[in-house]
Amino acid sequence: MKLAINGADINCQVEGREGAPWVVFSHALCTNLTLWDEQAKLLASNYRLLRYDQRGHGRTPPTPPPYSFKMLIDDAVALLDRLAIPKAHWVGLSIGGMIGYGIAQDHGDRLLSLIACDARPDAPPDYQAYFQHRIDVAKQWGMEGLVELTIERWFTPEARAANPPALDKVRQMIRTTVPAGHAGCCEALKTLAFGSRLGVIKVPVLVLGGEKDKGAPPAALADAAKKIVNGQHMIIPGAGHIANLENPAAFNRALVDWLARY
Repeated sequence: MKLAINGADINCQVEGREGAPWVVFSHALCTNLTLWDEQAKLLASNYRLLRYDQRGHGRTPPTPPPYSFKMLIDDAVALLDRLAIPKAHWVGLSIGGMIGYGIAQDHGDRLLSLIACDARPDAPPDYQAYFQHRIDVAKQWGMEGLVELTIERWFTPEARAANPPALDKVRQMIRTTVPAGHAGCCEALKTLAFGSRLGVIKVPVLVLGGEKDKGAPPAALADAAKKIVNGQHMIIPGAGHIANLENPAAFNRALVDWLARY
């Protein structure tokens, strides 16, 4: 279904057991709510689930860029309000996890817990330059120009050599992301700056990431977890940036175990 939220028509999907605790899934740049298909299937019998497409991703049309983290956080909180979700576990990957940091800092009363997957809290200069490069490539070559560049950055050499179906799923999600939505989120990512306020987060937080993630390396995630009062860090072995697809068995164990605790 689509809901009018803050001037955007946000596509979302609600499933799972009615009356159960809520889990909200927020996807990465250039993906969409289908990123979480396996996890949704895994949790549906025990939780009430919300997945949604960010602006210009999946079935949510874009609004003119640039976007800001405040905008994306406001979208998420308004979506919770519209669906009468008082509190939820937030599971976000990359930009989805970064949105989770922001919600935990400024709307912590809406969260039961946060799982921030492959999500660093700050953007050093090389990270900012990377997202400007993505904008430039898309302007010149379209989204197709980003497909293999993104696959190379997100997945390990072993995964790329094996080329499982999950990689083609991600390739298709990249191709179908609207350029304006990609550019808008890239502009937000260039301003990423949640690190200085990690200490105000009071909800339990699992900072989860792939062992071989280039964009959010384990050392950066471990440092973030140390700054959170109830923060924990866990590494997904052998995975790159899209840890839930590259090592779903380890990711799913961590997810189920965490949710069972809170």
